[in-house]
Amino acid sequence: MNREGGPHYQGHRIIEIGAVEIINRKLTGRHFHVYLKPDREIQPDAIDVHGITDQFLLDKPEYKQVHQEFIEFIDGAELVAHNAPFDVGFMDQEFALLDSSIGNTEQYCKVTDTLAMAKRMPNMPARKNLDALAKHYTIDTSARVLHGALLDAEILADVYLAMTGGQTALQFNAGQSSDSDGGAENIKRLATERKSLKVLHATADEIEAHNSRLDIVEKAGSCLWRQ
Repeated sequence: MNREGGPHYQGHRIIEIGAVEIINRKLTGRHFHVYLKPDREIQPDAIDVHGITDQFLLDKPEYKQVHQEFIEFIDGAELVAHNAPFDVGFMDQEFALLDSSIGNTEQYCKVTDTLAMAKRMPNMPARKNLDALAKHYTIDTSARVLHGALLDAEILADVYLAMTGGQTALQFNAGQSSDSDGGAENIKRLATERKSLKVLHATADEIEAHNSRLDIVEKAGSCLWRQ
């Protein structure tokens, strides 16, 4: 999310919202992205951060024009944000300016703060901004020249999945009888000989991609493949 200046309590407004959808730990391709006209001048130091100018926003909608669509996108979801209280504060302000009866963000969705998560996790970098966490998990941010809401949401999605992707011990004996001899009689063996299976070896590119994924898993926690 981009603002046209400093904190919301100084009267600044949202000028860009970007959010991506994750279902079953996968990006669905569905997203919400909009630029907003704040009806006030954008501070020069803010333009240096996000590159969004007053001229660019002249024909963009006001927040009230996209409110219902935005609420429908987040309603009943888990909203993941980095330094969530800051962004949620701006969202709550826009709700209140539009209609005091709307309520606040947490009445519509659960809010998860990845900055707070990072502070509780071991082996994290000293700096815990989005760029530092993306670097920690070897996530590509080369396209991030300026602070753009939708690109930041995509990067945060990858960071969040890496942060929450630690493996747990595999239960190979799940569902087996506690009697050590009880399952022996149920084992069936094929009487006929089977043809040997064809072995397909991984290519160099596949091995490299596999190792890159294991690097991310290992940084998030225990990696059983490397034990």
